[in-house]
Amino acid sequence: MRVAFVGKGGSGKTTLSALFARQLARSGAPVLAIDGDINQHLAEALAPGTEPVTAPPLAGRLTELKDFLRGSNPRIASSEAMIKTTPPGRGSRLLRLLGDDEVHARHVVRAGDVPLMATGEFAESDLGVACYHSKLGAVELYLNHLVDTTGEYVVVDMTAGADAFASGLFTRFDLTFLVAEPTRKGVSVYRQYRDHAREFGIRLAVIGNKVTGEDDLLFLKQEVGDDLLTHLVHSPAVRATEQGRSEGELEPHNAHALRLLREAVDSCPRDWPTLHRHAVEFHLRNARAWADRATGLDLAAQVDPGYVPGPPALT
Repeated sequence: MRVAFVGKGGSGKTTLSALFARQLARSGAPVLAIDGDINQHLAEALAPGTEPVTAPPLAGRLTELKDFLRGSNPRIASSEAMIKTTPPGRGSRLLRLLGDDEVHARHVVRAGDVPLMATGEFAESDLGVACYHSKLGAVELYLNHLVDTTGEYVVVDMTAGADAFASGLFTRFDLTFLVAEPTRKGVSVYRQYRDHAREFGIRLAVIGNKVTGEDDLLFLKQEVGDDLLTHLVHSPAVRATEQGRSEGELEPHNAHALRLLREAVDSCPRDWPTLHRHAVEFHLRNARAWADRATGLDLAAQVDPGYVPGPPALT
């Protein structure tokens, strides 16, 4: 199952991404965390108080990633012809979560209990000439070619605000958690995300964060309504870890909230045809908007009619 954490900058989405991924890992579930935020802090949140780890960035070896994923797909002539939205087809290499392949071997590190991948930070050569979506394209390619199954989890810490809608990446998830503080600014991103998500049938659930009392909770209920799944209260345990002190037990209310998140994810069945239909739709949008001109090709021809990824495609 694939989960995205989004929200306004400073809402706590990275912290909640890490708490959720650590809970999954400690339960014994196969889990992969992906840092897809322009501010790369997920590794530190996953393993506070330890030596920082750096995952070799997915976007750093994009040509090799494309070459591996296109495999023997006759519709993709070269890595130069493959763009961030290119969907898999017959002959493409599909990935199993944390499988024995060169992509995972090259890019996964352990951050505490949790395997981690990352898009990577801006390099000096990117400044003023590239946007962060050029790096997020590597995550989109990875998820387009990933065949994960029930009981496996991918947890992605996304960019802040509604910026994720600048690419088709927002359609790659089974459930999107929007982290909202009990303020007008906190729920403004929710309204943007809600409207876009409804247009494409994206499942969205809101997590209230930094709730200090009944007034905060009432505000969130009034502003968010039935999309409010649960909320977390101020956590001395989380604050201690963020300050580099010994980690204590998470407060009972917050621990219960994390269990509700997992229950919500587990209740979302994977719809492979819809997942692939969205991938194809955004690929064709990108082809028409810029990619045909950039490559000099008709990239609609990369779509393999009738092909749907999923467990049967692995055989």
